[in-house]
Amino acid sequence: MTVATAESARTTAQARRAAARTAKDAVLTADAAVELARAAAEEVAESPSDVGEHLGIVVEGDRLVSHRFAAAMRGYRGWYWVVTLARVPRGRVATVCEVELLPGDDAMLAPEWLPWSERLRPGDIGPGDVLPFRPDDPRLEPGWTPTGDEELDSVAIEELALARARVLSPRGRDEAAQRWYRGSRGPTAPGAVASAAECLSCGFLIPLQGPLGQLFGVCANEWSPDDGKVVSLDHGCGAHSETDVERPPSDWPDAEPLIDETTVEVVDVTPAETAPETAAESRDAAESPDAAAPVAE
Repeated sequence: MTVATAESARTTAQARRAAARTAKDAVLTADAAVELARAAAEEVAESPSDVGEHLGIVVEGDRLVSHRFAAAMRGYRGWYWVVTLARVPRGRVATVCEVELLPGDDAMLAPEWLPWSERLRPGDIGPGDVLPFRPDDPRLEPGWTPTGDEELDSVAIEELALARARVLSPRGRDEAAQRWYRGSRGPTAPGAVASAAECLSCGFLIPLQGPLGQLFGVCANEWSPDDGKVVSLDHGCGAHSETDVERPPSDWPDAEPLIDETTVEVVDVTPAETAPETAAESRDAAESPDAAAPVAE
């Protein structure tokens, strides 16, 4: 056994003997000490009812004992109050050292703290909110680098529209494309699955320029739920310019004509004979003042 090992064993034995003596210390472990510790915890708690039953003691050192009490507050399952008592050598009075509220092994804890800039999620920014500046945002890259030549720089700014300090990087463009394509305005959205035609053939689609134009456009139909939004070319909705409503059958259809092929109906097509003129009718006609007078030859 080496000297270091022997010294370590001797120190451990002394600590155990001190702990055994402290555990039997009536001043720090008796009922009076428990009540003293409870009173200290109740003084710190918002309400005396927040301090629950006594859970036991833990020997912290020579003449140093911690009393544990259950935390009875709502939302603090698994937490406990810790009140540490001590006494001076040969002393007969316990003294409160500290009072703490500590979590146990199964306690409910808050998530690990993250900076505000990392806790933000899409949709959290409201009117008036401002995001912190990220100089190393991987979604962006320098738009252009001034050359120092005023003529060349003016051409870049005025003619080539390179006045932005940073522009979308390939990574930022790819992330946006994946987010849009997998979102509510891509081909897997419920409205797109139920639509009869894709946006690619719709007259209200405004195509995008550049690489994103191969997959996306902007909807310009005020009757569409995607009006003013970026949609994938294989998206779709019920407001397509070239689709129509299916005409359902009438609930009160006309009856089919009924043809009777078993009964023969005889129809007389002989012209009717002219009835003979009676003498009374001839006389009345002759006496009529409208009758034409005979013309003398």
